[in-house]
Amino acid sequence: MKTKKLHKNLFLGLGILLIAGMSSCGSAEKAVSTKAQGEELIEVYCTGPDYQSDKNNFRASAIGESLDQMVSKKKAGTNARSELATLIQSTIKGTIDNYVNSTELNNVEQVEERFEGLTREVINQQLNNIKVICEKQTKTGENKYKTYIALEMSSKDLEEAINQKLSQDDKLKVDYDYEKFKETFNAEMQKLETQQRGF
Repeated sequence: MKTKKLHKNLFLGLGILLIAGMSSCGSAEKAVSTKAQGEELIEVYCTGPDYQSDKNNFRASAIGESLDQMVSKKKAGTNARSELATLIQSTIKGTIDNYVNSTELNNVEQVEERFEGLTREVINQQLNNIKVICEKQTKTGENKYKTYIALEMSSKDLEEAINQKLSQDDKLKVDYDYEKFKETFNAEMQKLETQQRGF
């Protein structure tokens, strides 16, 4: 009787091991078939939450690829600067539109044009003050160099430079309200952070 029970338990144990082994084989097959379909996990450097814009900083990431190491770096830098400039211009355009619409000014179109012209000058100057916050280089299987880069510009520095330019302009300084402009700019930066973080 004891032997019969032992055989029964042994048989059950083997059955469980066999089922477990089959299910793990199934998952291994799934993993192989996923790779066979051409999917492979890759790491993209200088990207992710730490390299996204927030309410305090504009940030942009880019990649440059070339057979020449320095050309690869230059491409990445140019692409990141271009993306950063687009992001800044879009935020400043939103700030100007909302600021002008919330104030009672005569010749709204002329005021907007003046604002845009002056802020464009400031943005171009401030793009010389950007900071590299991440830079990595790799070499591909085709012997190409790949540069990953992330750039940053302080929103506070930009806002202060714009304020200085606008407050010194003879055509704008009569109607220019710094506190209102700053408040509108900060609201646009908060909106940018929300968009970038996806919440």
